[in-house]
Amino acid sequence: MNEIQDTSHESQDVLGLIAGEGRLPFLVAAGAKQAGLRVVCVGLVDDVESSLADEVDVFYRVAVARPGAWIRKLRKHSVRQTILVGRVAKSQLFTPWRILRYLPDWRAFRIYYWRLRSKDKLTDSFLCAIADELASGGIVLENSTVYCKEHLATAGVMTKRHPSPSVEGDIEFGWQIVKKLGELDIGQAIAVKEKEVIAIEAIEGTAEMIKRTGQFCKSRGWTLIKTSKPGQDMRFDVPCVGPDTIRSLAENGGKCLVVEAGKTIIIDKGETIRLADQLGITILGR
Repeated sequence: MNEIQDTSHESQDVLGLIAGEGRLPFLVAAGAKQAGLRVVCVGLVDDVESSLADEVDVFYRVAVARPGAWIRKLRKHSVRQTILVGRVAKSQLFTPWRILRYLPDWRAFRIYYWRLRSKDKLTDSFLCAIADELASGGIVLENSTVYCKEHLATAGVMTKRHPSPSVEGDIEFGWQIVKKLGELDIGQAIAVKEKEVIAIEAIEGTAEMIKRTGQFCKSRGWTLIKTSKPGQDMRFDVPCVGPDTIRSLAENGGKCLVVEAGKTIIIDKGETIRLADQLGITILGR
């Protein structure tokens, strides 16, 4: 059955928002509202924060494995242009009996078994397959940063504290390594000290990697480098850091955070930089 609806009455002042966990959906919703748009949100069950409902015009809860429901809810309000943001715990996809738990619809099966049949099931391929399936239902994913550009990292040192010469050496050493990890779709971050890689990000995410680094590096003073992937698709999986990142770095012995300028979102940017100054953490955009 073809779910594409008549687009002749689509509203140009409405934005769809497919929301996972965290602050980023709130920033996008606020930016879109400030731009004069109505925001119709489908929040992914188990991940979206319930308070997001108060920040948008229309809010639905939908199952993560039922993209057909995402499409129907959005198209009901004449949505076409849509942004997909927020964390979805990848580890959930590896739980026992996950098929029964998530009850995927036919579109989910088509994404996994048809759109991915000639590709590997890496994160980028999977997200592109989701975007293609949504487009077949009339939902077009947009650049996820378009309504929160003021939160993008800028080039240079953003804090009062500057990196030491030894840290600058670690940054030079680690930058190409983390870029290669991104190219292989393994992760977007590494921890480095004295030109040694202490930890790399994998399925657990950056937050858990920071904790693991603190366990390995008791001498403290290490650097976190987080970048976009080569050829980053700005529609999804854009790297993000924020106040929680800074607090965790301080608790676990990190002293410097390096992010890619123009391609990394700093959640609540002003607050994050002030907190880094208070805790003695350097933030550098490269």
